[in-house]
Amino acid sequence: MQKKNKLRNATITAVGMYVPPKVLDNKYFEQIVDTNDEWIVSRTGIKERRILEDGATSDLAARACEDLFKNSNVKPEDIEVIIIPTVTPDMFFPSTACLVQEKIGAKNAWGFDLSAACSGFLFALKTGASLIESGSYNKVLVVGADKMSSITDYTDRNTCILFGDAASAVLLEPAESLEYGIIDEMLFIDGSGKDALYMKAGGSLNPATHETVDKKWHYIYQDGKAVFKVAVKGMADVSYEIMQRNGLKSEDVAYLVPHQANLRIIDATAERMGISKDKVMINIHKYGNTTSATIPSCLTEYYRDGKLKKGDNLILSAFGAGFTWGSIYLRWSMD
Repeated sequence: MQKKNKLRNATITAVGMYVPPKVLDNKYFEQIVDTNDEWIVSRTGIKERRILEDGATSDLAARACEDLFKNSNVKPEDIEVIIIPTVTPDMFFPSTACLVQEKIGAKNAWGFDLSAACSGFLFALKTGASLIESGSYNKVLVVGADKMSSITDYTDRNTCILFGDAASAVLLEPAESLEYGIIDEMLFIDGSGKDALYMKAGGSLNPATHETVDKKWHYIYQDGKAVFKVAVKGMADVSYEIMQRNGLKSEDVAYLVPHQANLRIIDATAERMGISKDKVMINIHKYGNTTSATIPSCLTEYYRDGKLKKGDNLILSAFGAGFTWGSIYLRWSMD
């Protein structure tokens, strides 16, 4: 369904990513909490995750941008806008986008952070695409980046096994025609899910005190069963619905590009779409849930492995805290 008022589409023209060198495998968690490798893999699909020992989210993001520049003809000074979806900013202000702008030398760019948890990359991708579609900008950098280890309680067996640190960047530019790039999106929020997945303290509701620290309110909390149930339905339904809205059959979809939160949620989404597992991008086994970095890191790895070709129909899908969820239909434009 091509929107009639669009004069041009935005498309991804370059990709980059960064994961820290330190690896935490499942055997590490066997030593610190009551769990085991078999249970973690069977429930989540995760075998390893990467942890940034020194530095912050802006360091992850800057390195992902540097990787993108190194593998493209784009220079930092060419960038006009930087959008960073993250739930682990270096600090409340200045924004992580400001810090990254300085670190990469994007002297002609403005930008901002965007908070939508695990759906952050999709929300930021649509936001960046809108700036391209408006005709106001031609080079928008979207960098999904999170240092989840900074808000993870490593004594909580329910959450500590899930998350890793990473960043991945994509460059948005005008597509050569309306046949390529971001074709359609379906994005949603529902604040009634606020009690199932959150970080309780650190904002204006519960500013940092001795009490909030002692109660561990500065760590991520998740009601796993509640989130799993809603996420399965949310991701599966929206991915199917965007196919239906654009007249896509399962054989028309080259890849589902899902948020990497849980392999069982991913499998349920693929089943609802009627596509086989070989048409699903997966890297959760290597990195765990890296929040805003999962979808762009999948795109980066699969593109560099030669698995993506021009004209491929991709369905990007995510679900996150808020609740937030959505799907984007993207027709790949790079050879």
